[in-house]
Amino acid sequence: MKKLTEWQGIVMPLDRANVDTDAIIPKQYLKSIKRT
Repeated sequence: MKKLTEWQGIVMPLDRANVDTDAIIPKQYLKSIKRT
């Protein structure tokens, strides 16, 4: 994967210790679901 140096679009920082990623993008919109 290439290093991301510039982004053109809408972004929002999430200043939280525990982020619920299912609230950001639900699992039905993902191509695959894996635990890391």
